[in-house]
Amino acid sequence: MDVLRTPDDRFAGLADFPYPPNYTDIVDADGTPLRIHAVDAGPTRAQPVLLMHGEPSWSYLYRHIIPALLANGYRVIAPDLVGFGRSDKPAAQADYSYERHVTWMSDWLTAQHISGITLFCQDWGGLIGLRLVAAFADRFKRVIVANTGLPTGTGSTPGFDQWLAFSQGVPIFPVGGILDTGTKRALSTAEKAAYDAPFPDESYKAGARRFPTLVPITPQHASVEENMAAWKVLETFNKPFLTAFSDGDPVTKGGEKIFRERVPGARGQPHVTLQGGHFLQEDCPSEIAELIDRFIRNNP
Repeated sequence: MDVLRTPDDRFAGLADFPYPPNYTDIVDADGTPLRIHAVDAGPTRAQPVLLMHGEPSWSYLYRHIIPALLANGYRVIAPDLVGFGRSDKPAAQADYSYERHVTWMSDWLTAQHISGITLFCQDWGGLIGLRLVAAFADRFKRVIVANTGLPTGTGSTPGFDQWLAFSQGVPIFPVGGILDTGTKRALSTAEKAAYDAPFPDESYKAGARRFPTLVPITPQHASVEENMAAWKVLETFNKPFLTAFSDGDPVTKGGEKIFRERVPGARGQPHVTLQGGHFLQEDCPSEIAELIDRFIRNNP
């Protein structure tokens, strides 16, 4: 497996993102070493909050949420998925699969030696993050899901179908433009450039290109059985589980319902609808930080 690594100078001087590089080395099943980056800030003994991003963003998505959580005394960990951000990027689309992503992040998580985790996950951060919850339920104390899902081949939304067609057909994959389109507010030129920073050219975008095709929306997709197995675990998950979807996301609209119905820990929780687009972290970061803090304090 050939692996690309984004030069460090691509990340120099990003506004509101002062965090030093922090890497964990793992080894793929084929023997290829991979380096996974994560923001890891705050006291090491403090309650850990795990923030997981999706497609095609990276931990920069949480830049306005991390400081508020740090101010409230939490340890904040925001990894970059393989293929994104400062993490290594396998060069071929065929190098990426749903199960490989889950394995990569499972290996990363077990190397962190953390427990009592509060997870906030959005987009593919949920598709992967909820698999981690199912596999390592004893490590997680609370879960918040936002604009995400754990699909099992039962179909998609018109919004996702449009996204899939666009992602596979556009000749230049406009990462910063995609983030801008997926928010209610307009991103600045500098913000869009920061989302483009991990990808010096199209050769670095194999993972971003591949992700939409990996969502198991039909019975024929890979990972349907694995997600079904994960749902069996989630259907016994009694720890606090909150939905915080936005009001303006055509891709995941209505996706909160299945979690509220099937996850025991979701019963009786003060579920919320936030104002924002698909990338709600850009539209309502203060509300998200306050929500996470309140959820932890109300569920000690």
